[in-house]
Amino acid sequence: MHRAVYPGSFDPCTKGHLDIIQRASGLFDEVIVGVLYNSAKTPLFSIDERVNILKEVTKGIENVRIEAFAGLSVDFVRKCNAQVIIRGLRAITDFEFELQMAQTNRVLAPDIDTMFLTTSLEYAYLSSTTVKEVASFGADLTEFVPPYVLLKLKEKLS
Repeated sequence: MHRAVYPGSFDPCTKGHLDIIQRASGLFDEVIVGVLYNSAKTPLFSIDERVNILKEVTKGIENVRIEAFAGLSVDFVRKCNAQVIIRGLRAITDFEFELQMAQTNRVLAPDIDTMFLTTSLEYAYLSSTTVKEVASFGADLTEFVPPYVLLKLKEKLS
């Protein structure tokens, strides 16, 4: 079985994230979306909220599983018995950081590969940071996030 892990903060999950998840699910037998708990950051949504949101927006994709994790991505990938880390690239500015991370992961875990999926052009500008900033001003987020995420953002920010 070919299994991949797509790690990230997903705070909040955007249509760009969902695009990567859907496309990765067509390439692998199973995709595990690893929702990172990072004690150094203060996310808008708790780890449980992010996991539950992702479970809801991916419920129609049968070979996708959502799990929380802390620590190194490669350790989580090994725990999941996966062989590949999925990373999304929006623009050339993402590439330098992502390449450095992939090379570091390769040194830490030579048996795990990183696969980059370029975000579909319609979502190339999107980031969770941008979504949170736009949301804080009460702007329409319909084009940025799935409907369930929009609902949860409205609840959180009201």
